[in-house]
Amino acid sequence: MGTTVCMTPRLGYVILYVRDLAASIAFYRDVLGLAFKFEDAGYAEFATETTRFALYEQRRADWLTNTRTTPGPAAEVVFMVENVDTEAERLRALGAEILSGPADRPWGHRTLHVADPDGFIVELAQDIPRRRHRR
Repeated sequence: MGTTVCMTPRLGYVILYVRDLAASIAFYRDVLGLAFKFEDAGYAEFATETTRFALYEQRRADWLTNTRTTPGPAAEVVFMVENVDTEAERLRALGAEILSGPADRPWGHRTLHVADPDGFIVELAQDIPRRRHRR
């Protein structure tokens, strides 16, 4: 009898289903400052390091998944940045509504939160010393 080897999955993509692809591209590109890679057939991708970040039109996602998808705040996307305070100033200057922060969190992040055009919560986080350690 053979031994089964379990692989640890590697996160490859985060894809948000969005109502208005153009508005969402503009938010992530022009407001958050992500480098835009391409758009094709209702799909848009940004240049992020190891995990791909993309947007997909909701109507196409319904077809793809054979179910009714609903964009909205039930998901949070976190982008790591060098300086949350600098990002907060930049976002305010662009007219973005800051939902919370900047604030130091005990798990070792300084964070701020904004909402994208579909209501997804976007967190910008900066590594800081951890005040609370895992058990």
